[in-house]
Amino acid sequence: MAPRKKKEVKASNKPNINAYISGAGLTACQPITETIETNFMTYAMSVIVSRAIPEIDGFKPSHRKLLYTMYNMGLLNGGTIKSANIVGRTMQLNPHGDAAIYETMVRLSEGYQALLHPFVASKGSFGKAYSRDMAYAASRYTEAKLAPIAAELFADIDKETVDFVDNYDATMKEPTLFPVTFPTVLVNANTGIAAGMASSICPFNLREVCETTIAYIKDEDINVADTLLAPDFPIGGQILYNRADIEKIYETGRGSFKVRGVYSYDKSENGVEITEIPPTTTVEAIIEKVIDLVKLKKITEINDIRDETDLNGLKIAIDLKRGADPEKLMKKILKMTTLEDSFSCNFNILIAGSPRVMGVKEIIGEWVAFREECVKRRIYFSLSKAREKLHRLQGLEKILLDIDKAIKIVRETEQESQVIPNLMIGFGIDEIQAEYVAEIKLRHLNREYILKRTAEIEELLKDIEDMESVLKSRTKLLKIIIKELEEVAKKYGADRKTEIVADTTATDTDIEVEVDDSPVTLFFTKEGYFKKITPQSLRMSGEQKLKEGDKITQQIESNNAADLLFFSDKCQVYKTKTAEFDDSKASILGEFIPSKLEFEQGENAVYMTETKDYKGFMIFVFQNGRISKVPLSSYETKTNRKKLIKAYCEKYPLHTILHIKEETELLLKSTNGRMLIVNTASIPAKTTKDNGGIGVMTQKKGQQILEVSLYDGSLNGDHRYRTRNLPAAGSKKPAGEDAEQVTLDI
Repeated sequence: MAPRKKKEVKASNKPNINAYISGAGLTACQPITETIETNFMTYAMSVIVSRAIPEIDGFKPSHRKLLYTMYNMGLLNGGTIKSANIVGRTMQLNPHGDAAIYETMVRLSEGYQALLHPFVASKGSFGKAYSRDMAYAASRYTEAKLAPIAAELFADIDKETVDFVDNYDATMKEPTLFPVTFPTVLVNANTGIAAGMASSICPFNLREVCETTIAYIKDEDINVADTLLAPDFPIGGQILYNRADIEKIYETGRGSFKVRGVYSYDKSENGVEITEIPPTTTVEAIIEKVIDLVKLKKITEINDIRDETDLNGLKIAIDLKRGADPEKLMKKILKMTTLEDSFSCNFNILIAGSPRVMGVKEIIGEWVAFREECVKRRIYFSLSKAREKLHRLQGLEKILLDIDKAIKIVRETEQESQVIPNLMIGFGIDEIQAEYVAEIKLRHLNREYILKRTAEIEELLKDIEDMESVLKSRTKLLKIIIKELEEVAKKYGADRKTEIVADTTATDTDIEVEVDDSPVTLFFTKEGYFKKITPQSLRMSGEQKLKEGDKITQQIESNNAADLLFFSDKCQVYKTKTAEFDDSKASILGEFIPSKLEFEQGENAVYMTETKDYKGFMIFVFQNGRISKVPLSSYETKTNRKKLIKAYCEKYPLHTILHIKEETELLLKSTNGRMLIVNTASIPAKTTKDNGGIGVMTQKKGQQILEVSLYDGSLNGDHRYRTRNLPAAGSKKPAGEDAEQVTLDI
């Protein structure tokens, strides 16, 4: 009897969803979509709502917690105190570490110079926004208080103008928003990066913002560009004004504009002084870039460049060579460094807890609605207090009729608890009025005191009437907001710091950069690596370093001033200049072209050519035997375009790309063993880059082009492989003839 087979237990593909991990507890299998929804989305919304995106009052929670703490500490008046003390107190509201709190204070300070109207008056070293290396001192060495303009943030905050919530441990209250008296969200710059979104709000001149808001309140159909001229930055600079770009930003909340630095030429010292830079860069970044350009010999007019920033302000000093043209030099620097830069706008603001990208007019509209609510709540609070006071004084007025009676009632009441009820009965007043009368000191129970207090009744009645009329009329409410805006503009308004100039950016030809045209040797590999090596370095070089499996497919003698064209396998060509690449060595891999020129994902470089005059032709040989000839001049562009689509035909699979300076002969080999010699002159040139060319070597089904090379005359009896008519099948090599043909591997 055969032995009984053991039953095999089939392995289950299902995971153990009830695994227990020590210290972590029970785990369970969960779909990735559910995990993202329950975990990531919670975190994302927390970042958006509670950290990164400003609200309509112009602040993020971290700003608000710090400023409110300083307000509670009485730092709106009086002298400065140690920053460390402020940071410590702020941790009652913001328990995220002292470093983060202090950095927030630094960015809000006048010493840092990041805001047009800083809210923190600082004493000590707070660093500079325009310098990467000028770090701020530790909090124990600096002092701070609230700047005078901060009073506009807390106007009537104690009159229930905004909501208050518990702090993180419910030990104290903090405001959800500030009842700001002007649109701070547009006055001071604010940036933030959240999960899946960002915010970048440029600053505007306070006076212009107030004037624009007033104009909007009076007429909602205004063109804000008429009064809000352009952004304004604390460091100054120049805005290259383009009305269309500015209006697009004002309308959509998205867009960009150019900002450039300010410089002057000192003829006596033969030097240039840069005193203002764009807000998007730093002094160090500009200097480092200029030094790199000098090393690459793209700038040759400079002897020395120094950072001379001191207590007097920002200053970059440039010493020129004798005979150098300062204007020509500065055009190069503006073009090739961040001394002229773009500022990208993304007016993303939280409205009722939801992020919204809005134009300037919409932001102003939301702020006006917010401010209306604040003023209404303030009036309701004041009205309630006035009515309460009126009610108490009306009770006091009745006492005036018979003070002695009131004294008698109090004196003759046996129990203290009965004083209030007896006064209510004796004078026909309610409990609140009786309580108020009973609390009056004996010394105040005289006719003079009571007459002075009751004289307020008429004034209170008038105030109550006025407040009630404001609450019933939006026009009167808006007049109050307008008056507040006018007072803010008058008290804190200042002239523009950023100059507005016409955008007359020179064309590339106007500021053509002089490039050293010394000879170089260019290397291009199959994997897409590129090297530019000088003759001196090449003579001293050993074996070329390559990636494993890679090989050099092209070696071209050229010069540093030539243009480079890199063709990709997605029928695109990327244009650059030889001078854009650093001198290389044989001992390094070189630069990876798809990364350097920012190819699309999965796109590879297949061919390189260089030119200075765009003469000659590009030859594209397709696997089906068709050939396209395109003048190289078709790839020359008047604008500085870096990428051209439809560089060649995508209809047919490509076999080979060649750049020929003049007409020549090509040797084509097919997989069927046939060969054909064709003169490129017989192929008509077409200026349309993605044309399909003409049929040159006919291919039967399953056959294709095997090799393509420049014909060097090495074939015996080469007349057999020539033809007058195209397309042609070509001829096979006679038996016994084994002459080899050197091919060009591309």
